[in-house]
Amino acid sequence: SCDGTMKGIRDPALLLFAWSTGGRRRSEVASAQLAQLQRVDAESFVFTLGHSKTNQRGEQRPEDAKPLLGSAAQAMQAWLEVLAKEGVKEGAIFRRIRRGGHLGEPLAAAGGRDNGKGRWALAGIEGEFSAHSLRAGFVTEAGRQAQPMAETMALTGHQSVASVVGYFRAGATAGQL
Repeated sequence: SCDGTMKGIRDPALLLFAWSTGGRRRSEVASAQLAQLQRVDAESFVFTLGHSKTNQRGEQRPEDAKPLLGSAAQAMQAWLEVLAKEGVKEGAIFRRIRRGGHLGEPLAAAGGRDNGKGRWALAGIEGEFSAHSLRAGFVTEAGRQAQPMAETMALTGHQSVASVVGYFRAGATAGQL
């Protein structure tokens, strides 16, 4: 459902970023800053999570470095090129796009959820989606692929096995996350 428009480039970058860095919370996506994103090589980035629900002081911690690889890195690179063309060198990674394709202010936390819901609808994916759909989807898919719990928790940032297991949706289909 994505095309070459600004929204068509931003939305996959946003959704793949949120998914591949561990099912980021919408507040974490909205507050993601360009300074927190570092290129590792031609095919990958590292995003260093700052202030979050589990890091309320925004302290620098090794466990907050999240990889951005593959299609997620490619989508991010395409979005960064748009930002560069618009003269954006600092501040929020994800921004509103106004009528006429004009870049606006940083995206609000609800904007990430709304963009996801809109993209899923355009792609013909039906179902009930919530603010935690990407997080639950990430944990559920990690479980389906038999990823080690410790690796899943390292990406999501959960400290408790019970908390991360609470996001697992046994038997769920994409439209039920």
